[in-house]
Amino acid sequence: MEMRTTITFAMLAALAAACGDSDAAPSGPGKTEGAWAAPTTWPARAKTTAAPAGNDKLVPVPKEIAAGVQLVEVATGLSRPVALVAAPGDARRRLFIVEQHAGTIRILEKGKVAPAPFLTVKGVSTGNEQGLLGLAFHPKFAANGKLYVYYTTRDLSLHIVEYKVSAKNPDVVDEATKRELIEIAHPYSNHNGGNLLFGPDGKLYAGTGDGGSAGDPKKNGQNDKALLAKILKFDVDAANPAPEIVAMGVRNPWRFSFDEKTRGLYIGDVGQNLWEYVWVVPYDDNVRRNFGWNVVEGSHCFNAATCTKTGFTPPAAEYSHDEGCSITGGFVYRGKALPKLDGRYFYADYCTGLLRSFTWTPDDSSPTAPGFVRDHWNWKSAIDRGGQLYEISSFGVDHDGELYILKLTGTVFKLAPKS
Repeated sequence: MEMRTTITFAMLAALAAACGDSDAAPSGPGKTEGAWAAPTTWPARAKTTAAPAGNDKLVPVPKEIAAGVQLVEVATGLSRPVALVAAPGDARRRLFIVEQHAGTIRILEKGKVAPAPFLTVKGVSTGNEQGLLGLAFHPKFAANGKLYVYYTTRDLSLHIVEYKVSAKNPDVVDEATKRELIEIAHPYSNHNGGNLLFGPDGKLYAGTGDGGSAGDPKKNGQNDKALLAKILKFDVDAANPAPEIVAMGVRNPWRFSFDEKTRGLYIGDVGQNLWEYVWVVPYDDNVRRNFGWNVVEGSHCFNAATCTKTGFTPPAAEYSHDEGCSITGGFVYRGKALPKLDGRYFYADYCTGLLRSFTWTPDDSSPTAPGFVRDHWNWKSAIDRGGQLYEISSFGVDHDGELYILKLTGTVFKLAPKS
């Protein structure tokens, strides 16, 4: 997320281009090796090369579907919420909400936010795009109590840290159990990435931004020795987890997610001056993708009339800064309450509050194929007639796969059936 202040829509492009410039700080090289390994227990996926019926044109949500969906407010009064996460195996079915600048994680249980924090991370930096940014729970959390957070500190560094829940109180993290997986030097205050998520291979995935400023001045996007501008993974069960690069050439991946049924990795990546985009790639083909930043911005040459795009995976979907200025990636809906939405990936824009969804089918004709987008629907006017959706900071899903939308201003909504 790039929280570009919006005063009038006409100012969005200028604000987006200027956002985040700051003084430089030292940066160091990183380790690059490996690609994600697909689970060996799954049957082989049927290869797809023919395009499904239809096209990728953006259209209004069909009226009969829109009529059955509404936004329901489930929490308010939060301080800059940027993530909502369900802990696997949690018998109490709690939801955990990350508050960015407070550095706190709050528990939402049975419709109420607990007054005492689950965890407070001390010393986080509080720049516009800084703070406590990500949270993930170990797949065996119910047994080992482990969780992972991603945050920035005042020296601009990125930190990914492991904690354990207190043995005495399941609603509190034991801060004495802190284990830092990695600290990554960061040259500027913006483009910090921040997403954490466990993949289908049981590894922890993290998305880092390109280091900040504008235009990737440190050239991290195409530097396979740098850990910035990458999707990384860690084997957190190893004694000394080391980062492995699974994708490169992202600018600021603000929220990505996996979907087991399509076996897709969906990445909302914030653009520079002109474009916002969603990458979707199969995560079970063991191909390390290059998304092209800063040679390209989405599918377009960046600051050049022409460029070589060979080897770059183009986005599955993109939109211009005439429509927004900072994408917020989401999830594929797999809940039970709204069966007509099954298989639709939702994303939004922080600046304008647009809300869209599409279905995706992989295209195995080429390692760099973006796949096939269909049923690309525009939801904004259908379910947000009151203009509640703005400054959308993140999405979340609960234990049932139901979808939540977070606003930086402190409110959490849920997509729900309209009675």
